[in-house]
Amino acid sequence: MTAESGTHAGRGDAVSPDSPPAPELVLCAVDEPLAAAWTSVVADFGGPVRVHRGSVLDIAAQAVVSPANSYGWMRGGIDAVYSRAFPDVEQYVRSAVLAAYGGELPIGESVIVPTGEDEPAWLISAPTMREPGERLPADTVHPYLAARAVFLQWRQGQLESGPVRDAVRTIAMPGLGTGVGGVAPATCARQVAAAWQEVFGANGHVR
Repeated sequence: MTAESGTHAGRGDAVSPDSPPAPELVLCAVDEPLAAAWTSVVADFGGPVRVHRGSVLDIAAQAVVSPANSYGWMRGGIDAVYSRAFPDVEQYVRSAVLAAYGGELPIGESVIVPTGEDEPAWLISAPTMREPGERLPADTVHPYLAARAVFLQWRQGQLESGPVRDAVRTIAMPGLGTGVGGVAPATCARQVAAAWQEVFGANGHVR
């Protein structure tokens, strides 16, 4: 699969024993409740993770995260911000989802597509909801599944130029499901930290 159509990373792919440290992860929040929630868990990551109070587009990152829906529509919340900043990115996401998954990207999977810009060059789409505008239940684990998909994409994904981890050093992540999805900021923060620990371990290195 090409970088133009996007790539996906399966859960069972082998990991090289000389895999690199985890990427830098910047947890972004434009509102104080989410910023406070990120701050409350940042020490739990045990790796190169920091909190940014402001837009995800403020960060000097090679990739940004889209907490999308399964069909790749980018019409609301942070996805609408991405669509305005990167006019072709919605079509790239939808084409990648069609090519790799027949048009519906399952919760817990992700695709990575070009933004058309030099920085961030890549957008990782990891759905937190199946349908656009879906309100998530209080006991949802979708933020965990979406974050895990992002981290596995970095660890295992492939671009035309080589591994995703070689092209992406910093990932900027907004709240996952905390907008339209209605997930409590503290729930999102705990689940993203848990996903990081599962994929990278307590010391911020690839397992």
